[in-house]
Amino acid sequence: MGCLGNIIWFICGGFISGLSWLLIGCLWCITIIGIPVGMQCFKFAGLCFFPFGKEIKYGGGVGSLLLNIIWLLVSGIPLALESAAMGILLCITIIGIPFGLQHFKLAKLALMPFGARVE
Repeated sequence: MGCLGNIIWFICGGFISGLSWLLIGCLWCITIIGIPVGMQCFKFAGLCFFPFGKEIKYGGGVGSLLLNIIWLLVSGIPLALESAAMGILLCITIIGIPFGLQHFKLAKLALMPFGARVE
């Protein structure tokens, strides 16, 4: 399911999610202080383009918590709402449920991206 799911995902909505992460990453990279945040956004944009077959492991310390709080206030809420809305729309049909679940995974990631690793 991984390869076929990723191809269908990219055509039917993954491209838009990945572009959202790329745009947010570019906006963060405008400032020198925001470059580490932007690089994290670019890493997760790749996940948004092709999420099937990958898992997200959460962890981190105090630094991750502080960055997650700043991220949530500045960029996290719009990305999470976008993914949650697309996930709800996709879960209306039986065929769209696996794709909706991927969007919910990305919505959680949009709320807490720092300290997360993609495996």
